This record gives sequence, structure tokens and C-alpha cells, in this order.
Amino acid sequence: MNRYERRLPHWDAVGQRMFVTFRLRGTLPVDRAFPPERVSGGRAFVAMDKLLDHARTGPVYLRQPEIARMVMAAILDGDIRFHRYSLHSFVIMTNHVHMLVTPRVAAREWPRSLKGFTGHEACRILGLVRTPFWQEESYDHVVRSDTEFLRIRRYIEWNPVKAGLVESPETWIWSSSAPGRSPAAGPKP
Repeated sequence: MNRYERRLPHWDAVGQRMFVTFRLRGTLPVDRAFPPERVSGGRAFVAMDKLLDHARTGPVYLRQPEIARMVMAAILDGDIRFHRYSLHSFVIMTNHVHMLVTPRVAAREWPRSLKGFTGHEACRILGLVRTPFWQEESYDHVVRSDTEFLRIRRYIEWNPVKAGLVESPETWIWSSSAPGRSPAAGPKP
């Protein structure tokens, strides 16, 4: 497993379960300063995710059914059609996406393909020209145990409920929790 760093640390963990989050460009407040020193990755992520879930400003393009449907189809294609990862769980929120996957290709490759295609298609649908759709970097975390896998899967599935979008996970249609949409079930040892 190779580690590389940009603003955030990243892992090329082919064959290891990963939690990945990516967001629309411009979704965090411009005046929001993240400390330059490394804070606990978990605490920083939770703070960022809370801001995204309750954002009062910034783009919410993923709220549009045509865009969410296209992103969901691309996420599912990444597993079923292109075999870039095994998809365990996902949710498309109004301004960000969470995925729990086991990559079959380097982590530098599959998010770039997914975000590149969906960003291009979303901009075409929205009529945006020369406008970045996704924030350049994603957050990724290597899942270290079955217990952590189950905790993260629950976190993903319950994110729309926690954000006040629905009453129960299975009613959010842009998720692996929706009836008939569950990817490969439980944790793999």
C-alpha cells in the first residue's frame, strides 16, 4: 500500500477496503480555515462532513434528479461494468458523495475517472462552461477492521437521515440503502 500526499494524505490501496468522500467545488465556506498541522483525520472529517450536511451556501447540484441519477449510474458502472472497485455502500448527498469500496485499480485512477466523467456530464447538463464541478481532492481512509467497516457502512447509510433529508435510510433513493440497490453485502475478511 503506497501513501502519497497533496493537501490531504492519500492511499493507493488496491485490494483493501476504503472509505472515500468527494464533494462539489465551492461547498465549504471560503472563510473556513482548516489547521495546517495534521489534526486527527477522523475529527477533521466529521467537522467537514457536518458542514457539508448542513450547508446554507454553495452548490447543491446533486439535489437535481438528473444529475444524481447520472452520478449513481457511474458509481454502479465503476463496479459492475468497469470493475474498478467492489462497491460495498454509497450515498449521494446534495453536495457530496460517500463510497465504501475495495479498489481493483490504484486509488489515483478510479476516482479521477469517476469524477472526470460525472463532472463533464454534469457541466453539460447544467450548461456550465469551464467550471470545475468536483473539488479536486477527495478524502480517503483505509478501513482497518470488520468493526470499522460496519461502522462506516452505517455512517454512509444514515447520512441522509442525520442531515434531515429523510426519516429512514431506505427512503433516500440515491443510496445503496434504497430497496433493490444493495451492493455486495457484508465485510470481506
